[in-house]
Amino acid sequence: MSDHSQPKKPDRSLVFVWIAALAAIVAFAAVYVTMGGPDNQGAATSGGKAHEAAARGNPLSTGAMTTFVFKPQPEALPDIRFVNGQGTEVGLDSLRGKVVLLNVWATWCAPCREEMPALNRLQEALGSDKFEVVALAVDKSGIEGARKFLTDIKADKLAVYADPTAKEGTTLKVIGMPTTILIDADGKEIGRLIGPAHWDSADAKRLIEAQLPKQG
Repeated sequence: MSDHSQPKKPDRSLVFVWIAALAAIVAFAAVYVTMGGPDNQGAATSGGKAHEAAARGNPLSTGAMTTFVFKPQPEALPDIRFVNGQGTEVGLDSLRGKVVLLNVWATWCAPCREEMPALNRLQEALGSDKFEVVALAVDKSGIEGARKFLTDIKADKLAVYADPTAKEGTTLKVIGMPTTILIDADGKEIGRLIGPAHWDSADAKRLIEAQLPKQG
């Protein structure tokens, strides 16, 4: 019998674990890049990059609003349908005539919870017949889930809106939550910001006030 010990074969279960871990890392990286998206990250085409550069060159995209990306020109939005606090189906067309900050969120989204108090303070400061923060829960918990969420965090200045189908975010090309879309009085998208932001900051107020009709 030889005194030399045979080399141990690698534990196949450990090999599978490492392969699975590597696959998970690659998948996460792919999702991260996708969530960066075309609206506030690099565009895929040279033309898209040129448009983005122009959008980012807007002097209002500064400070707390650095990641807000203006459209080169306001763009029409699909007339999504959702439910208000009275259980009535409404759409973006019901908000025509006022500037709208449409915040797309969900009850399970931790960053959404983080930024909601700032949106509440923004509505308290600037809300009027000319401007409204519309916090739209794209969530299968529906209007009652949205109402409970806003009540729990004491966001008492925000009206309750929900899309119980949880599909209208896709219609709006939302690629991550929260996503906040600034809409002009004609119902067209001015620009958007992906991720949480300090919406009660001076930078945010300046950006929004610049879109409001001037007093005659």
